[in-house]
Parts: sequence; C-alpha cells; structure tokens
Amino acid sequence: MAKRKQKNTLPSGSKRLQVYVGMVDVLDENGKPVLDENGKVKKKRKYESVTAPTMEEAKALKMQVQEAYKVNPNEMTIMDGINTYIASIRAVESPKTIEGYETIRDNGFQSIMGLNIKRLDNTILQKAINEECGRISKSKRSKGKPISAKTVRNEWGLISTVIKKYNPQFLINVTLPSHVAPVHELSSPKVIFDMVKGTEIELPVLLAMWLSFTMSEIKGLTKSSSIKGDYIYIDKVVVHTKDGEIEKNIAKNKKRNRMHRIPPYIRELIDKVEGDRLVELSGKAVANRFVYLLEKNNLPHMSFHDLRHVNASVMSFLSIPTEYAMDRGGWSSPKVMQGTYMQVYDSERIKVDNTIDNYFENEFFTPKVTDEKYNAWLTLFDKTDCEESRKEYENFTNATRNATR
Repeated sequence: MAKRKQKNTLPSGSKRLQVYVGMVDVLDENGKPVLDENGKVKKKRKYESVTAPTMEEAKALKMQVQEAYKVNPNEMTIMDGINTYIASIRAVESPKTIEGYETIRDNGFQSIMGLNIKRLDNTILQKAINEECGRISKSKRSKGKPISAKTVRNEWGLISTVIKKYNPQFLINVTLPSHVAPVHELSSPKVIFDMVKGTEIELPVLLAMWLSFTMSEIKGLTKSSSIKGDYIYIDKVVVHTKDGEIEKNIAKNKKRNRMHRIPPYIRELIDKVEGDRLVELSGKAVANRFVYLLEKNNLPHMSFHDLRHVNASVMSFLSIPTEYAMDRGGWSSPKVMQGTYMQVYDSERIKVDNTIDNYFENEFFTPKVTDEKYNAWLTLFDKTDCEESRKEYENFTNATRNATR
C-alpha cells in the first residue's frame, strides 16, 4: 500500500508553508500589465514559500515573511526589499549566503538604499553604479583603493534581483563595470612547500595546492567519513560565518562532491593527525598563519585561496585536458575554467592523477643535481638530464666512492 503523503511535507521530510503576501498585477510575456474587459489591470494573489526542517521553524519563518510584507508595496525602499527578500529565502539558503546579502545591504549602494523601488529610473541606477565603483574598500589589503569591479557586480546581482522581484514592470538598462581578471603573483610549489614543511599548516596547504581543495572543503574533512581506502572524498564543507563555523552538506553539488586519490606523502601527514578532523585550526587561523609565513620569508603576498591558482597553473603547465582539470578542481563555471560536458573516464583520470602526483613529488623530494661532474657524466655516457639519469648518477658515484675506500 502506497504511503500517504503528509500535508506540507516535502519528499526530503522538510516542512513547507505558503505565505499570502498580497495582490500583484498580472503581466503578459513582455512584462506588460494584462487588462480585463473593463480596461482595468488584472490582479492575482501572490504567495511566498518558506521551508524548514520542522513545522515550528516553518511557522516562525512564515511570521517573519508576513512581518516583512507589512511594508506598503508602494512605499517599499530597496532596503525594505532586501529585508523582505532575505526573510523569504532564509530557510533555503545557507547562513553564509544570507550573511553575504546582509553585508551588501549594510555597505553597498548606500546612496539608493532609502529610495522607493517603484520610483526608480535607469538614470538613478546608473549614477549609483558609477558612485559604487569609486567606493573605497575597507579591506586592509586594498590600501585605500576602490572596491573591485567583481564586488560591484556581485552587489548589483542582489540589488537587481530585488528590483525585479518587487517592481517587475521596470525594465533595467544599465552598464556595469567590466570584470578585470586579477593578476596573482604566485610563488612556485617548491618554494611554498619548503616554507610550510613541518609546520602545523603543512597538511591544509598541500591539500589546497596539490589536490585543489578550498578552505571550506578542507575544514569538512574527517578520517571517519572522508577517507575511503586510498581516496579522500568531499561530501561536506565547513563555512565560517559571524556566528562561528557551520557544517554544510554539499551532496547535491555534483561538481564539488568529488574524490581524489591520496598521494603517499599527504597520507603520511593524515596518519599523523591524532583526532578525527583532519584540520582542527579554524579556517581564519590557517589563512593567517599562511600569510605570516609568507611575510616572514619575504615572499609575495598570497591568499590561502591563491593556492588553488597554483594548482590550476600546474595543471596548465602539464597540459592537463580541461575536463580533467575541472573534475579535480570541482569547477563548474566556464568563467573559472573552460566549461565541458565530456564524461571523465576513470582510466584517463588515473593517468592525470599520476602526472600531477609525479610532478609534485619530483618538485618536492627529488634533489636537483647541477654540479659540473654530473654534467660531465651526462656528456661521457651520452645521456640527458632526467629522473632516471639522476638515479643512475647517484648509483655511479656511490659505487665509485665505495671502490676507493
């Protein structure tokens, strides 16, 4: 007998409620009001959905949305619209996303936050965008420079969403600043490895630089659930918010939910970890220690996230095919790496892993022989410089040394 579906319950078990928030105009496919036989604009009831793990939480969210919509739609400001929008999505978006929206609300586009959404025009919005491009960043790294074009575009994403949601008849037509790809001054993998070797951040740095894991992915790794034989598996992340670190399941994200073979050296570091969680330090603590070591060693500034750029640079240097590079890095946006819809075959992926692992192992652990005697030996025996030749030369010198004792 089929199981009876519970009212207001989703297949996942979460509870969903519909919240009546008022009447809105009926629009045609071109966004224009539809008129009835009397020439009046047709109206329809508008609802917002709220979802939460329990019915009590869903009802609490319903009250928040109802409270937010008490603002007269004809008097709603952009600030009101953002607050209402946040209230309507709080249950379905991550705390980190909500925190980001609140940061934009409190810092971005302050010149128009108090303006009525229904009275906006494109001249007002374009002026606000131009002003926002000149807003000085509060970040210490920016050293008094304006916020980036990327930040402006991210802020505008929220502003435009709110305008479209609460004034759908208004057609936005503005020009945003062009995105300029940042220039990263990156140290080589060998330099970074030598800097962190033996420190408490060696493992997280290698997970980022060698396996291309993000900080949130690294923080989510545990021996009990992430290690499966010779592979390390990402199925959750730990994100930092103003309320502390929050664990988040990412099983639905097919790109980030991935598995890597564990290089032997990284496996040794993992085996030395005493607890279950691979990295006990907070993400902020790891990042701060990384920057401190760069400064201590007089190396160019890098963020911890730049280690993923190092990894991408290595894969580009090794001519790793785009689809495999994206598979290893968990990238899905063609703006980050060229998009692909090709299937990643296991046998080919193993070859890619071998190529990358061999590169890092040679960089980190193979001594670079450049002395005159070695070069003379290469010439004498008509050999080229490679790992095999270096091993042969080492055996040759050891044998010669033993023979003369």
